[in-house]
Amino acid sequence: MTVSIVEKFKKTQQRFFELEKLLADPQVIADKNRYQRFAKEYADIAPIANILREYEKTIGEIKELNTMLKEKHDKEFEALARSELKDLEIREEDLIKQLNDIANPAKQEKERDVIIEIRAGTGGQEASLFAGDLYRMYTKYADRKGWKAEVMSTHVSETGGFKEVIFSISGNEASRRLKWESGTHRVQRVPVTEASGRIHTSAATVAVLFEPEEVEIKVDPKDLKIDVFRSSGPGGQSVNTTDSAVRITHLPTGMVVVCQDERSQLKNKMKAMRVLRARLLDKIQRDHFEKTSQDRKEQIGSGDRSEKIRTYNFPDRRVTDHRIGFTSHQLMNMLDGDLDELIEALLHAEHEVELKLRK
Repeated sequence: MTVSIVEKFKKTQQRFFELEKLLADPQVIADKNRYQRFAKEYADIAPIANILREYEKTIGEIKELNTMLKEKHDKEFEALARSELKDLEIREEDLIKQLNDIANPAKQEKERDVIIEIRAGTGGQEASLFAGDLYRMYTKYADRKGWKAEVMSTHVSETGGFKEVIFSISGNEASRRLKWESGTHRVQRVPVTEASGRIHTSAATVAVLFEPEEVEIKVDPKDLKIDVFRSSGPGGQSVNTTDSAVRITHLPTGMVVVCQDERSQLKNKMKAMRVLRARLLDKIQRDHFEKTSQDRKEQIGSGDRSEKIRTYNFPDRRVTDHRIGFTSHQLMNMLDGDLDELIEALLHAEHEVELKLRK
């Protein structure tokens, strides 16, 4: 099965290499339509090519270790080599699973756009500055991945951070790679407002919501109370002198969404409805989640937004994800959007849980 699934995608990999050359061809670059067509095809198959590249690298390392283990070595070296071999074999299995998921679309996790809500928690102005740091971290990660980020709503603090910021991210694998970010994020550092140099602990909460399709969530207009009012946020005189801000209340659940960043009342209403629909889908999913087995609730944490999931420690330049015991000393790189190492660790932990549950 392993060989057949890899062979199945060999032609895709070959096409990926062809497209790399085509996209560097001056004649193709000069032809806008042709270039865009090839660029889209390249982006679509890039995940498969990357998995195959990683698979081939992993297989090569496994073969190299097996060859070394046939020779005579001291016990310490052999134990280290066998431990590394085990990790590589787990990695091989995970890569094959990814290829199988791509080959069987019905088994794949549904690809969705996401809406991320970040709110300042304990810590006053420092918490709002940290919320701004998290917002920039995710949008920079989106930029690295070629995803689109769009601001939905903001509530700026006096110091330039965010009391609340809501934004959407759309792109290939965005929901798969960001779904485990919900929870409480803590920061330990000396605030800019701290004169004595004492380290403070502040927090911000992150909620990752999946955007539903039209057929999934139907909202009855009778269930909505829509108010319009004058925006108090940034945007210039035309924003502040017209009733462009929108507040939507979903009467059955009491959910309230406010959007005022756009100059257009219609655009604010459309954004507010997107957020409301995502929150309603999230409520349905969470209600269902509460009814599932305890084993499933333990998949990389409970998903509870009050759960402390990660700490960003500035004095030690350390980031710790408490759910999977992941630690990195690349704090500044991560805040600059370099999240792949952490995201891969979370996905690997999820895969390990799935394997255990199948047994």
